[in-house]
Amino acid sequence: MLKMSRATLMAAALIAVSATAQAATDEPIQPIKPPANINLGMVELGKKLYFDPRLSKSGFISCNSCHNLSMGGTDNIPTSIGDKWQQGPINAPTVLNSSLNLAQFWDGRAADLKAQAGGPIANPGEMAFTHTLALGVLESIPAYVREFKQVFGKEKIDIDQVTLAIAEFEKTLVTPNARFDQWLLGKKDALSADELAGYKLFKESGCVACHNGEAVGGNSFQKMGLVEPYKAKSAAEGRSAVTGKDADRFNFKVPTLRNVEMTYPYFHDGAANTLTEAVDTMGRLQLGKKFTKDENAKIVAFLKTLTGDQPSFTLPILPPSTDSTPRPTPFGK
Repeated sequence: MLKMSRATLMAAALIAVSATAQAATDEPIQPIKPPANINLGMVELGKKLYFDPRLSKSGFISCNSCHNLSMGGTDNIPTSIGDKWQQGPINAPTVLNSSLNLAQFWDGRAADLKAQAGGPIANPGEMAFTHTLALGVLESIPAYVREFKQVFGKEKIDIDQVTLAIAEFEKTLVTPNARFDQWLLGKKDALSADELAGYKLFKESGCVACHNGEAVGGNSFQKMGLVEPYKAKSAAEGRSAVTGKDADRFNFKVPTLRNVEMTYPYFHDGAANTLTEAVDTMGRLQLGKKFTKDENAKIVAFLKTLTGDQPSFTLPILPPSTDSTPRPTPFGK
């Protein structure tokens, strides 16, 4: 039997790895990479702030209320519930893999996670606080004062520090190791025949024109209703609210399809309750294609392979309020 040298074996292994990597890059979807350049101290602080309802007027709503990390980073209702049970105007997009988006919110009004993090705190329909009042709460809690100083090296807490910390935590909320990623990286038995057939349909039908890259979406704005008009259950007009251009009316950020089996209901108005319904609607309205029942089922089977490892961490223990901490006013008193 022919024996290979150690150098030859290593070279062969490198060639195999390179070939696998090349195969993955040939696909319109790429595997999720782990987060890089993370400030761990800032992450731990941001985690506390993400779960702390005292940043809301009611003392009841936190970031996790609408972007629940045990529910795919969303709340699984058509539109979120805000202060005093106000109905939100739009479906809460998942926070998972949100660091991969070209911008934040459906209309892209926030350029990055930091800009997004401050919005809900001061939104009267969401957490209904002000940045000044939120800072007052944090400054009244000695444990927070110490931690902010340790992380940022400053004597005084400001809103930039708050939003930076939340954003740094959110950067860690990626979901690698989906079965589809395993397939991309060379594990050819990671997908069933129906799942592979669904992916083939997904590509050949044109879905990948918008749903591509690491996040399988999130990297462009597109009009909802290209072939047929979409009758929305929400008054949201999309990108035009930001740009002021009529041409951008009903243009929304393409949502990520990562973990999509967990992030129902679908679309900006939460009108589609199931993946089957969503695939049917998108086929007709965006592609001019009516999928058969079998085709739809295969595409749905493929979409479920995009569920990755969910964020796993110890829940933060929030520092207790003090006698000087402003008390919440959940009933407006």
